[in-house]
Amino acid sequence: MSVETLSGQSEKAYALLREDAQKILKLIEVQMANLTMPQCPLYEEVLDTQMFGLSREIDFAIRLNLIQEEDGKELLGQLERQLSALHDASIKK
Repeated sequence: MSVETLSGQSEKAYALLREDAQKILKLIEVQMANLTMPQCPLYEEVLDTQMFGLSREIDFAIRLNLIQEEDGKELLGQLERQLSALHDASIKK
């Protein structure tokens, strides 16, 4: 595979992972706004399931050498920080 093709595939993989991270954030925002509070077991189960799924996607992309491990960790860390800020804001309401 050429370097250009690999680079393009890496960019696509990372873009898809970012989209999935944003979907999780939006899902949790909607759930918190309309359905449940952060202390609810349903909220925790959805969050845990979604985060686990994303982490597996990231691991798979790393194993295929489509993204760097540091980039995957940063993506998960960024989402965790956003979710934490959202959680904190909902508690302060």
